[in-house]
Amino acid sequence: MRRLFVALLLSSSIHAATYVGSQACQTCHASTYASWQKTPMANIVRDPKVHPEAVLGDFSKPNPLVTFKISDVAFVYGSLWKQRYFYKKGDDYFAFPAQWDIQNKVWRAYHPAVGSDWWTDTKFYPDDMAQRPTGPLCDGCHSVSYNTTTHQVDEWNIGCEKCHGPGSDHVAAPSRANIVNPARLDTVRATDVCMQCHSEGRPLKNPVEGRTYDWPVGYVAGGRLADYWKLEEHKLGEKTFTHYPDGSAIKNRMQGNDFVQSQMYKRGLTCFTCHNVHGTDNYANLIKPADALCISCHNEKTPNGPAGDIAEHTHHAASSAGSQCVECHMPKVANQVANVNVRSHTFKIMPPLLTVQYNEPNSCNSCHKDKDAAWAQQNLDKWTNVSPWRMQ
Repeated sequence: MRRLFVALLLSSSIHAATYVGSQACQTCHASTYASWQKTPMANIVRDPKVHPEAVLGDFSKPNPLVTFKISDVAFVYGSLWKQRYFYKKGDDYFAFPAQWDIQNKVWRAYHPAVGSDWWTDTKFYPDDMAQRPTGPLCDGCHSVSYNTTTHQVDEWNIGCEKCHGPGSDHVAAPSRANIVNPARLDTVRATDVCMQCHSEGRPLKNPVEGRTYDWPVGYVAGGRLADYWKLEEHKLGEKTFTHYPDGSAIKNRMQGNDFVQSQMYKRGLTCFTCHNVHGTDNYANLIKPADALCISCHNEKTPNGPAGDIAEHTHHAASSAGSQCVECHMPKVANQVANVNVRSHTFKIMPPLLTVQYNEPNSCNSCHKDKDAAWAQQNLDKWTNVSPWRMQ
């Protein structure tokens, strides 16, 4: 009850404050600011004229997909899996119809087809990239405080105030009472801070000032996301543009949709139980390397005995990739671009039977690509220490 009262108090007071930008936080939080500056969160959207080093696409030779020059680009977006290119028209930005596949180092077309997302229905936006502004479709998650009237932002990228709320009161008189700290929120509101962008859904209010939005307009960290945003619905057994038949996310930026199905979420864990968005030296800003992080709670899987204990649980050699927790419990099935996938966040093992029934990915063949689902199921059936029904 006390946490709920604090959340409500913060929500009402933070709404009265104004945004001051991440640099205002640097004076008191220098080390955190310096670490955050190196994260993907802080470098999603960059001006290539200011940061030429941010350009990853190969503009050195002609490509039929690339009908623009880097000098035409106002912003580059993305640095991990794909990079897209925005140009400005009026007070809006638009994406050029080509993107750079960072891992495969090739150009690929960028044009969300009708039916590939709810807003691609032509009653919302034409099937024309030049008529799909990034403001209502993208920028609310790539910036701090997008203004639906002026189409301006207070700060590009995921700045401090995206997760901590507007900071003018806190800068003027630093106090726990006038800034949002997700770690002090109840677990629902804490996770909402991340899910405002890491989920697929629809605003409860649409259109806004004549435009249809694909992000939770009005939500501010510390509030209740469900008052602004509804997660994309799914029925088990159906494959949609967002979900595989078992309910796992079919594409990236759906970690929230996955996570709320998990036992982790139900038992009060949050995104930052595992991740530190201020930056770490670990992949995905994990607090610890993945296996060490999992075992810090699930230590019953590796009792204080020889290394072979983990092999008894995984049925793979202790030193092999198959004994890494994420390979079975977080298979790479959520699509980023082309053949590049990111990890599921339901933490459920996706059994081979899903492939047999629905032609859906499964945990085993995500690694054993040279084998089929029947081979994987036959091997799982031999695991006498695991219920066969759990693996079907």
